[in-house]
Parts: sequence; structure tokens; C-alpha cells
Amino acid sequence: MFFKKTRRNREEAGLSLIRHEHIYQAIKEEHKEHNYPIAALCKLGKVSRAAYYKWLHREIPKSEQKNRLIADEIEKIHTDSPDKGYRRIRDDLERYHGIDVNDKRVLRICRKLNIKSTIKYSNNGCTRQAASPQYIAENILNREFTAKAPNEKWLTDVTEFHYYIGMEKHKVYLSAILDLYDRRIVSYVIRDKNNNALVFDTVDNALLRNPGAQPLFHSDR
Repeated sequence: MFFKKTRRNREEAGLSLIRHEHIYQAIKEEHKEHNYPIAALCKLGKVSRAAYYKWLHREIPKSEQKNRLIADEIEKIHTDSPDKGYRRIRDDLERYHGIDVNDKRVLRICRKLNIKSTIKYSNNGCTRQAASPQYIAENILNREFTAKAPNEKWLTDVTEFHYYIGMEKHKVYLSAILDLYDRRIVSYVIRDKNNNALVFDTVDNALLRNPGAQPLFHSDR
């Protein structure tokens, strides 16, 4: 436990330095080029002189070097796709950049960099919460979001949309199944009610269009 806490403290310290990295670097460059006083630059950047000198003369540990590498890639991913949250960023890091890191670490770095998805979700979704943990199926997919052949892995979910007729607000629900092999939509159904029939009809249509298919079928429940 002590080892884990110490490692976590070192990581948090490294993340704190990452957050002010651009400020420290600006102070260093301005002092070198224009000989501005360090104290004045630190005050302008809202950092302490002690923290700046600690950054300037420190030996960079391996954990912080890795955090810097992860942070750089996270910023690039966020710039290219600002709609992605930390979980999708983690997936991109592993799939396209060969960086194996857990969700919690990516979330901590995103918070330090003030990186947030541009898409906001209201907490009024249509997914029913399980009253007991036994209603949650085993996660066999285990974040392996690739497939070697069609109809090997299917993903499904129900999304709630809002629309207005005059001032009156209405809801409509989209149930869809996606094939991870080529990202095609295998089947979808749109209804004004979110119920079992919506999901069952989506599955029935998918099986009807793909006779003999026996995919791994994954949903959030």
C-alpha cells in the first residue's frame, strides 16, 4: 500500500509539472532572450519562484517522461478530434500510438491539461440502471474493438434524440447494431418508445439479413 501511494504521489507531482510546463518554459525563454527578472515573470505566470527553480534544475524521472509523451499525444488527438472523451483517447493511444495506459491515468492527464470533450451528455439517457450487479453481463469483448472477419463482433446501443414540434418536446430512440470488422451498420430501428421490442426487433432484423451469423454480441449491459 505504501509503495502504491508513493508511486501515485510521484505521478501526481509529475502531472502538476506538466500542467505548468508551458509557463516555466516561457519564463525560461523570456529571461534568456530579454533578461526579464525571474520574480516578475513568475508573478505574471502565477507560479512560485521555488517551483520554477525546482523545475529548472530537476532530474526528470522516467514516470514524468512517460507522462510528457502521453500528454503530447493526448493534445494531438484532442486537437484533431475535440469530441473525444478520455476513454476514446485511451483507445486511440493504444490502437494508433502503441501506448498502453489505463483510463484513470489518461483522465488525470486530461484534467491537468484541462482537456474535455466538446460533446456534453445530459443525465437523462434511456439506459436502465441495473438494481443489482448480477444483471450486468460479463465483459467478454474486453475493449478489443477490432475483428478479423464480418459478423465476428457486433456492438449495440440505444441512443435518445430530442426534437420539437412547435414548443412541444418529443423523444425518439435509435437502436443500432454495428459490425466491428468494417464499421457497417448491420441493423437499426427507430421508435418513439424505448422498450424490449425496440431491441428485439433490431436483433431480429440483423439475424434475418445475416443468416447463420453467430457473433460476439456486446452492449453496455
